Amino acid sequence: METFLQNIPSTLRPPAPVEIGRPLSTVATPAMLLDLDAFESNLQGMADWAARHKIKLRPHAKAHKSVAIAEAQIARGAIGICCQKLSEAYPFAAAGVRNILISNQFVGADKVAMAIELSRYIDLTVCVDHPAQITALGEAAKASGNRLTVLPEVDIGQGRCGVSTPDDLMHLVSSIAAYDMLHFGGIQAYHGGAQHNASWNDRKAAAQRAADATAAYVRYLDTRGVRCATVTGSGTGCAEFDAASGVYTELQPGSYAFMDKHYGSLEWHGDLQFQNALFIATTIMSTAREGRAVCDVGLKGLAVDSGMPMVHAPHTLQYIAANDEHGILEILNVDRHDRLGERILLIPGHCDPTVNLYDQFIGFRKNVVECIWKVDARGLSQ
Repeated sequence: METFLQNIPSTLRPPAPVEIGRPLSTVATPAMLLDLDAFESNLQGMADWAARHKIKLRPHAKAHKSVAIAEAQIARGAIGICCQKLSEAYPFAAAGVRNILISNQFVGADKVAMAIELSRYIDLTVCVDHPAQITALGEAAKASGNRLTVLPEVDIGQGRCGVSTPDDLMHLVSSIAAYDMLHFGGIQAYHGGAQHNASWNDRKAAAQRAADATAAYVRYLDTRGVRCATVTGSGTGCAEFDAASGVYTELQPGSYAFMDKHYGSLEWHGDLQFQNALFIATTIMSTAREGRAVCDVGLKGLAVDSGMPMVHAPHTLQYIAANDEHGILEILNVDRHDRLGERILLIPGHCDPTVNLYDQFIGFRKNVVECIWKVDARGLSQ
């Protein structure tokens, strides 16, 4: 046994799932696929919409965690990106993305140290909603000599983070002003819940209420001589309304690059519409039960917080349950055709956590693999 183990090469690795230039049908499953035509159309559509409305586009990289995708967004006019966590920002900063907003609060000496380190190399903006966060950042910035831009977050209906009164906002602004190395940049005003109303009219009404609440905070500061250079927020589901509101200066959509089953199920009108670009390829691995099939992707390859994935093709199958490594499919039109080995494309219910389960995007065009992009910030959640 000892001799046998010594003969195993240290370079032993599983084979690559596919090579560039090969047919899509040769990709080993499960795999995360990106339809490049749909993806590029989505990116260009949002970029054009922002340009027409003279509003800045700062896509949320928590959706894709990929340097290559961030670069594609910036090439189409995005001013930078959002990250939700400090560690998530590192691979983007290392790749040369110079303008990053951490659109989330953080607490602790380790997190503050990361913010200070990142601020040495990039234009870093951070969010706060408590004076203690400002004190920690201000003291660290003073000690390091690095300047940080700080955005107080206001609660405009989400009921999660952010102060909920104008006086509390003004207290945060005054606390920022007490530190020479901190710069008040404006406010973060995000209402994630508004993005997910199925009805287009309900989303529009929710977005209007959020914009009105945001405008009230801006007016309050203005009457006290404080100018909000940046008012940032929004997302895929409300971008069209927020861009037209005249309140926001930046949009933070993320899922628009891919879409998913949830966003695809919403009611959409007008010019700003997107295509499904992200798919999970899977193979039927068992047909032992009549009327059912089992595929090779389950909870370790799909997020199901927004429901089961939708079978993109073929339409005679429905994904009904997910186990760790298995997906249970119902065969809608039972026939005697044995589906063992059949390949299926799934549209995930929620793209963001699904992406975090994979190491790479396999980009294809016309059923040929064109590129392989790393999910650079996978698992970076500190």
